[in-house]
Amino acid sequence: MIDSLVTLLVGMSGGHAAVAIVLFTLAVRLLLLPLSVRQARAARVTERLAPKVRALRKRFERNPERLSKELSRLYANEGSSPLAGILPGMAQLPFMWLMYRVATHPTALAGHDLLGAPLGQQVAGIVTHYGLISWPFSVFIVVIALVTLVAWLQARRIRATLPEEQPALMRRIMPLMPFGSVLAALVMPLAAALYLLVSSAWTYGERTVLTRRFA
Repeated sequence: MIDSLVTLLVGMSGGHAAVAIVLFTLAVRLLLLPLSVRQARAARVTERLAPKVRALRKRFERNPERLSKELSRLYANEGSSPLAGILPGMAQLPFMWLMYRVATHPTALAGHDLLGAPLGQQVAGIVTHYGLISWPFSVFIVVIALVTLVAWLQARRIRATLPEEQPALMRRIMPLMPFGSVLAALVMPLAAALYLLVSSAWTYGERTVLTRRFA
C-alpha cells in the first residue's frame, strides 16, 4: 500500500518526491485541523477549570468514586470531559504514522533529491559520499537548522505557557521535548527531516493561532 501511495504522490507532484512529501504533509495536517481545534478548545477548558479540579481533588482525595463523579459533572457543565484533550491527539497518530512511512520509504525515494541532496540518505551517508564541504551536505544542514529553529520557538512557547503549579522537574523537561525532532533529523534520511520540518512548523503555527483564538 505504501509503495502505491508513494508512487501516486510522486507522480502527482511531477516526479518531485520532495514536493510530494511537503504537499502530502500539509494536506494531512489540514485534514486533521478539526481534531486540532477540538484539542485546543479542550486544553483551554482544562486550563480554566484547573483551580476547581485541584479543589475537588483535595476535598475528595479519600473518596475516589465521589471525586470521579464530581469531575465528570464539572466538565459536563462546560460541555467537555477529562479525556476531551487526549482523544483528538490519539486519533491523529495513525495519520502521523502514515506521513512518516511516506517520508522514509526506502525504495520509492531512490534517485530523488532536494536541491541536489539525496532524499534517501542520512547525514552520515551524505558525508561519506560527498564530504563535509559539499552542496548536498549544506542542504541537509540548512534543513536541520530550520528544524532546530522551529523546535526553539516551540520550546519558548511551552516555557511561557507552563502553569506555575507544574512540578519543577516537568518545567525543565517539557521545553526540551521539541528538540527530539532535531535528534531525529540527524539520524533519519533527508526525506524524514523534511517531513519533520514541515510538520513541526505547521504544529507551531497551528497552536499559536488556536491558542490566541481560545484565549
